[in-house]
Amino acid sequence: MSQDILINWSPQETRVAVVEQGAAQEVHLERTLERGLVGNIYLGKVSRVLPGMQSAFIDIGLDRAAFLHVADLMPNIAAKHAAPRAGAPTASESEAATQAPGANGKLLTPNPVLPIERQIFEGQALMVQVLKDPIGTKGARLTAQISIAGRLLVFLPQDNHIGVSQKIPPAQRDALRQRLLRLTATTDGSAAGGFILRTNAEDATDEELTDDTAYLRKTWLRIKEASTRQPSATLLHEDLNLMQRVLRDLVGADTHSIRIDSREQHGLLSAFAAEFMPDTVAKLQHYSGERPIFDLFNVDEDIVRALSRRVDLKSGGYLVIDQTEALTTVDVNTGGFVGARNFDDTVFRTNLEASQAIARQLRLRNLGGIVIVDFIDMVREDHRDSVLGEFRKQLARDRVKTMTGGFSQLGLLEMTRKRTRESLAHMLSEPCAACSGKGVVKTARSVCYDILREILREARAFNPREFRVVASAKVVELFLDEERAHLAGLSDFIGKPISLQSEGSMTQEQYDIVLL
Repeated sequence: MSQDILINWSPQETRVAVVEQGAAQEVHLERTLERGLVGNIYLGKVSRVLPGMQSAFIDIGLDRAAFLHVADLMPNIAAKHAAPRAGAPTASESEAATQAPGANGKLLTPNPVLPIERQIFEGQALMVQVLKDPIGTKGARLTAQISIAGRLLVFLPQDNHIGVSQKIPPAQRDALRQRLLRLTATTDGSAAGGFILRTNAEDATDEELTDDTAYLRKTWLRIKEASTRQPSATLLHEDLNLMQRVLRDLVGADTHSIRIDSREQHGLLSAFAAEFMPDTVAKLQHYSGERPIFDLFNVDEDIVRALSRRVDLKSGGYLVIDQTEALTTVDVNTGGFVGARNFDDTVFRTNLEASQAIARQLRLRNLGGIVIVDFIDMVREDHRDSVLGEFRKQLARDRVKTMTGGFSQLGLLEMTRKRTRESLAHMLSEPCAACSGKGVVKTARSVCYDILREILREARAFNPREFRVVASAKVVELFLDEERAHLAGLSDFIGKPISLQSEGSMTQEQYDIVLL
């Protein structure tokens, strides 16, 4: 199915929409100030070695020095960037410090017999990669075991191990490993670096794997070349930005065009594509229209609707989508759709339309984990089979891996969708300040009764001259109108006056009782 990719760029944010059949199917965004450092590769400088902690602080040009533990060190690579000096580890010592690669293709913890102070020294240049972003007062966490992620493969330039994702069924791993060995071998038969086949490469073609291999090796050659001419504490390789990841991960044979609304970014992206992904250059277009690019397919309206619980269907039915930490639930309702023939036909048609809408909403909202769908109950077995078949057909268009079961005895459909990034709601919204994420607030009358009980408790513990209630305007209005008799009765009972003060900044559930 043909797709168009729209890129809306601004200095503070990049937004990408994948459009199919005239409607947005996926939305990706990246904000400049929120972009992390994980995956970036630096030529660092060892600023301090801590033998007691078997770790070191590395200057990579940030405000705070980054942290490197001996378990993340690869001494034979470190030696390549080190100037010889007395006490520096020999080649044989470096070789002895590294064990064989593990099943995931990463090198295991260096031999503890050789401590960190025998492997690196202060002032040494060292190529490192960020594992964790700086948090609070802590600097970034580093590793010297470099890995570069592609669309289908992960390249391990310092290791010759060939691995396959553990999430791929065991019966297929050996065949995929042998296939990858054949495709990644160099002209002289050597391996020239290790690779890990990612889960989404399970059904990749030889051509796709070969293209990814070429891209990764070219990237590593560029990093190595930069390390020979750049000074210490320099960024050698920045993990791809969103626009570059679009070319790597989203563009395929069915992509018709990639339109970007910035002339400058179009030029930069074209240069990147020409070097690493020449097949995508012809699809890149600069959009210079007067209308905002996302208005072409009403993408902004789709984003607003994707943040709502309710999704209206064209027939008059609707979905209710609730996202929690553990799972997402989708409830299908007929709403105003009454059908034209009979009730069974109405339910069947609503469920068919809902199956298409649900598959799209999962992609658009990027919902991951367990998903429970409550379709409207269907009596006929053929209707259930048709709805399930249509749902699976729509899910097959999703680039993220999904697994779907059948209908349970209660009529519920269970499925899973791999978590790849934060959902759209988590990226664009935060818990409501009024309800703290509950989705509901207490009624004004309930708050009035909470206040009356609180005043009674306070009157038993303290003996002020007066009680003053500070609350929202709606609660105060209720006390002055329908609840004035109850307020007056409590004042007589405790023998103290109770005054009211409206505070516009308070939410309906907030209040204070001031003792005067």
